[in-house]
Amino acid sequence: ADGRWTHPEQPNWARRIKVPFAPETRLSGVEETGLYKSVWYRRTFDAMALQPGQRLLLHFGAVDYEASVWVNGKLAIRHEGGYSPFSADITNLLVSEGPQTIVVRAEDDPADLEKPRGKQDWKLHPHSIWYYRTTGIWQTVWLEVVPETYLRSLRWTPDCHKWEIGLEVRLGGRSRRDLQLRLRLTMGQRVLANDTFACDGDEISRLIAVPDPGIDDARNEILWHPDSPKLIDAELELRDPAGNVADRVTSYTAFRSITLLGNRFVLNGKPYRLQLVLDQGYWPDSGLTAPDDDALRRDIELAKAMGFNGARKHQKIEAPRYLYWADRLGLLIWEEMPSPYRFS
Repeated sequence: ADGRWTHPEQPNWARRIKVPFAPETRLSGVEETGLYKSVWYRRTFDAMALQPGQRLLLHFGAVDYEASVWVNGKLAIRHEGGYSPFSADITNLLVSEGPQTIVVRAEDDPADLEKPRGKQDWKLHPHSIWYYRTTGIWQTVWLEVVPETYLRSLRWTPDCHKWEIGLEVRLGGRSRRDLQLRLRLTMGQRVLANDTFACDGDEISRLIAVPDPGIDDARNEILWHPDSPKLIDAELELRDPAGNVADRVTSYTAFRSITLLGNRFVLNGKPYRLQLVLDQGYWPDSGLTAPDDDALRRDIELAKAMGFNGARKHQKIEAPRYLYWADRLGLLIWEEMPSPYRFS
């Protein structure tokens, strides 16, 4: 806890914690609100039988604040930032037999007031508007098996004026130039696009034209709005020259535009009155981490039931599942970066 250990062989591993809950919380099984400079985690898992060419990725939703990750005694990745996700390809660090061992060191000096901290207090006990700290792993950790070349990330950019959707795809793994990307966009039973693109590199950027619905009534059936959260389902397939599917992912997007006109908020080309709840994203027994996925959904349902059309996430970057439910249920989200503070 005092930050003296620097290598995975030094901790004595005398205690257990339930991840992804921070040690300050009741659901972690630790429930100690001291001032930690660093915390350590160790977890073993059975070796996976990977097929030729497959890779194994280790994902972290968020670790506060600086994380070092070892796999079987070898450093896999270092990451700085308590609210952002990161991952590592650990395939080459696996041992051929026996259990695989993951060790994580999270450094989070509570006295450092310059790093982004949100509403975490730097004193032993919460005072004024501050809360207990969130140390170490506080979002989900998971393993993912991917093919040799895989769909790593997607970015959607809708244009409601031209009725186009911009798509940016990044590939991971071995670089290839002989693959094709098949895209299918649907809304219910309606097919909006069914296209195939050549992959001429690790980044693919395309504009997908969607037929203009015409009159406003028809357009409103497609536009996303808090009162009518219409989503477009997407299926993407990465195919080799023989037509075999190398990787497949599902996603979603929507037609929605947000602009400002003077001091007015404009949604889909029309002024829209915002009614936002100030949401700090803390739970009594689990701190910054939602106790489960149902809790994230319930928060949004309650906000809408009270008449709010959006939430201002105060000094927190929320878990992606929260944004997923906001898109599905119809809630606008305004997130604030947990900025650093300076106090005397």
